[in-house]
Amino acid sequence: MNGDDSNPRWGALPVLCLRDGGPLTESLVFSVAFVPIAPFLAAILAPFIHRLLGAAAGWVLAIVPAGIFIFLLRFIGPVADHQAFAASLSWIPDYGITYSFFIDGLSLTFALLISGIGTVIMVYSGAYLKGHVHQGRFLSFMLMFMGSMLGIVLADDMMLLFVFWELTTITSFLLIGFDHSREAARRAAIQALVVTGGGGLVLLAGLALLHLWSPEAVPGGTWLISALRNHGDLLRESALYLPILLMVLVGAFTKSAQFPFQFWLPNAMEAPTPVSAFLHSATMVKGGVYLLMRLNPLLGGESAGVWHVLLITFGGITLLWGATLALRQTDLKQMLAQTTVASLGLMVLLVGQGTEAAIAGAVLYLVAHAAYKGGLFLVAGLIDHGTGTREITELGGLLKQMPLTFAAAVLGALSMAGLPLSIGFLAKEEMYLGFVGGDPWAYLIMAAVVIGNALMMAVALAIAVLPFIGERTNTPKSPHEGPVAMTAGPVLIGLTALAGGVLTGWLGEVFLVPTGSTVFNAAMHPHLSLVPDFAALPVYVSILTWALGFLFFFKLGEIRTGLKALLDRVGWTFDRIFDAMMSGLVRGSYAVTQVLQNGRLEIYLYIVFVGFVLAIGTPIVMTQAWPVITAWQQPTFYEAGVMLIALIGLGTVLAAKTRLVAIVSLGIQGFAVALTFMLFGAPDLSFTQFMVEILSVVILALVMTRLYLDQRDRRSGGEMLRDGGLALLGGAAVSVLLLVILQYPLDMRLTELFAATSVPIAHGRNIVNVILVDYRGLDTLGEISVVMTAGIAIFALIRMRGGGPQTGIGAKKPDEKQQAKGADA
Repeated sequence: MNGDDSNPRWGALPVLCLRDGGPLTESLVFSVAFVPIAPFLAAILAPFIHRLLGAAAGWVLAIVPAGIFIFLLRFIGPVADHQAFAASLSWIPDYGITYSFFIDGLSLTFALLISGIGTVIMVYSGAYLKGHVHQGRFLSFMLMFMGSMLGIVLADDMMLLFVFWELTTITSFLLIGFDHSREAARRAAIQALVVTGGGGLVLLAGLALLHLWSPEAVPGGTWLISALRNHGDLLRESALYLPILLMVLVGAFTKSAQFPFQFWLPNAMEAPTPVSAFLHSATMVKGGVYLLMRLNPLLGGESAGVWHVLLITFGGITLLWGATLALRQTDLKQMLAQTTVASLGLMVLLVGQGTEAAIAGAVLYLVAHAAYKGGLFLVAGLIDHGTGTREITELGGLLKQMPLTFAAAVLGALSMAGLPLSIGFLAKEEMYLGFVGGDPWAYLIMAAVVIGNALMMAVALAIAVLPFIGERTNTPKSPHEGPVAMTAGPVLIGLTALAGGVLTGWLGEVFLVPTGSTVFNAAMHPHLSLVPDFAALPVYVSILTWALGFLFFFKLGEIRTGLKALLDRVGWTFDRIFDAMMSGLVRGSYAVTQVLQNGRLEIYLYIVFVGFVLAIGTPIVMTQAWPVITAWQQPTFYEAGVMLIALIGLGTVLAAKTRLVAIVSLGIQGFAVALTFMLFGAPDLSFTQFMVEILSVVILALVMTRLYLDQRDRRSGGEMLRDGGLALLGGAAVSVLLLVILQYPLDMRLTELFAATSVPIAHGRNIVNVILVDYRGLDTLGEISVVMTAGIAIFALIRMRGGGPQTGIGAKKPDEKQQAKGADA
């Protein structure tokens, strides 16, 4: 099926591997479903492989992402021919949630980037962390992250996508905090976890809301993104559109470090360099960009004004913020981290612009950024490994000692600067074309993009030139090249990116058209050219960008000094705001704990019973669901006798002067309840109640006799009035609730189910026992566990209080000082 203008809806592309069965279902379903699982299985084996092979484990474990990359290559041809592949296995059928994956141009491009760059990173990690005591664990974490990211980009079911989304958060936390002995690493890991994890929870709410809306588009509703992608017009007319949009944007913005959540990404550079290269440049931080691209047909479109405004605004701010702060940094990784923030903002802005050329520019820049930024991070690692420092002000003259590293840096900087013969150049030409011919606002946005690109070009020149050209500086280590496992990766990535920039026809047909058409949701036609078109405006905008980039590069020192002075004068940062919020959270939780968990049992009981009364009474008062009081029925003499026993027990409890007497008297109430069960035809419940009451009274009486505490009730009149009032409120609430329930017809469905299935399923004729042991067996087990735990705790308290076995019944009574001490306790 051709994606021509006669069928502009790209979402109508045929699914080659149908969920209901198809020619390739059997061979592909398990293969595609296994792709995200394979790295997790390898992660289990990683520590053992490292123990056997040492640093060579990186080469062996790289076989997994390499195999995934080779497997995914088979989909390039069909996907370029406008076909898609679906794979689905049953997961939670009662809720319609499936283990579903979908391969189209967008997911395939991301999966190839993840597995391809992941292969290089695994080899690099084996050499970079050679000799580290926890290298096996590090390789395991990297593989788990790789599987999580593959799951995100391949998942079709929204709940499955969320599961993998949060797995990237957890594995990122583990990797950022890998060097947990350093406080900075621990803080950065917690910060990333809080920001991205919190955004993930908001995203979950948005996806759940989208599922609730889905029956309006798909009969019966669905969790599948592919089933909803062509119903954007319908969703944008719904009242749920705005809350769904905002929740999705919060999830995407936190993951992709968009303003005002951009601060966590530079701090994540506390992680080892391979983590920075893989997670926070090439893959993880693009998770939010992927989500926006995936949902663009559903949430975007020409009529989605809010979508365009929010993405362009926040993307533009993030672009300029990150690109500007990158010039202030002197640490190579921090410079690259800030430009990553800027690049993510640029991609979000282009998706928000939404034109065909802007989407094409976003797709090309996605590939270019993954290549050059991953390579440059590895270059930063090589420089650190070879010289002992990453401070650009302490580096210079390394060309002779590190020529391969210099070559890799130049290849990366070529694409980052958007110079000809690179994918970065093609991306800039497309993105500038996306603003041509628009309204004045489009040209204003293009001006921001030009400034942002020029600032990033200055950083690229600084990284490629300053450490290698000029006078040789003294470094902590004698400069030297890294091993083959470290140098081969960035050079290979740079050459691959260069080949993509030269083979424009292949790049357009294989990647740009299928990926861009999926995002744009309409057929896209490539017009990439190796030779700049001097008859069009974009090439002159590119020339302006290069001129500004060289200007910023030559003024780098002055700009850095000015930015530092400005930021020092401002005095606050998003980091400080985050720290203040976390400090406030800790202080607030401490204050709440002092009230709710202050160690006083009476306060705990007050809170429980007040909450109990409010939980029952609030719905009744708000809905005015008051019970209708029926006529009082005259009780029989034996019913009246049971009631009299209960009243006598109540009066005895209230009149008791000591706690021991009150406990014994409370047993009378239990006996009255047991008699009530017996009178109304429940002898088994009555027997159980009798046993419970006897054991409770005996055990509590024994406990009270072993604790030499003041048993007298010394409450004041006000305290007794308070306690009595709360008790009356609780009793009244329960009584009103029971009266309300009794007004409705008795639903016998559960009773009939238990009666019908007790013998054939549970093989028991005592229905009550069957309910306790079989139907609510886990609940009963939990209750038994609670009782057992409480008993152990009571026994431990008795032992601690009495000081050993000398405090049993009949032991010598302690003196007055000991009694006073016990009363205080």
